[in-house]
Amino acid sequence: MTRTKGGAALSGWKLSLLAGLCGILIGGLAVSLWFNLRGGAGRAQTEEIVRNYILEHGEVLPEAIERMQRRQARTAVLQNRQALERPYRAAWAGAENGDVVMVQFFDYACPYCQQVNADVERLLREDPRLKVVWREYPVLGPNSEAAAAASMAAAEQGRWRQFHARLFALGRPTEAALQQAVRDTGVTPGAVTDAMRAEVTRNGEMARAIGATGTPTFVIGEQVLQGAVGYDALKAAIAQARAGRRS
Repeated sequence: MTRTKGGAALSGWKLSLLAGLCGILIGGLAVSLWFNLRGGAGRAQTEEIVRNYILEHGEVLPEAIERMQRRQARTAVLQNRQALERPYRAAWAGAENGDVVMVQFFDYACPYCQQVNADVERLLREDPRLKVVWREYPVLGPNSEAAAAASMAAAEQGRWRQFHARLFALGRPTEAALQQAVRDTGVTPGAVTDAMRAEVTRNGEMARAIGATGTPTFVIGEQVLQGAVGYDALKAAIAQARAGRRS
């Protein structure tokens, strides 16, 4: 998975989780202290009990952080569901009214996005009820931004799928590769519009809200999957989301 500027935002997110977790531990310490003092135990004895437990069961800290991250990500997904699943023009594929929507935040300069693209295409071929929505998340430099602008122009001209496949086939989005993809797919490049800027800004806000640490990041049902997780993991998440709709 490619790390992005979103990692800086996530650091603050993790700090807030740690702060919350520390608050829980401190609260637990206070309650424990109160009961122990009422029972005659001293403060030092109570603090030693808590300290020893944390030292002996340190695994509870990462487990608690991971659980809190999943809970916060799920809340953010539910709050942003409509915006997440609403594509930018033609930047989507599959069933228009699919029963499951898989959202992918991607960057053309991300090698892992290129790697996972074959898995996404396979899922689209195999699953007639799946809808895929791609969200531009150009955070890896000027080439990423130029590729995203051309990609959104392709989406506005109804040539997004062709452009997307061609640029990934050419490798990294160098200026030469970008020009080649534009020529090969008949896309007419133009100036970056306010609508394009607003789309990229909105995508960044949503990515940070769900705790994305880089690209690719997938949203499937209520799950957030990060990195090139592979075909099997994506298919399992789709099946789980579909089962959740039926229950």
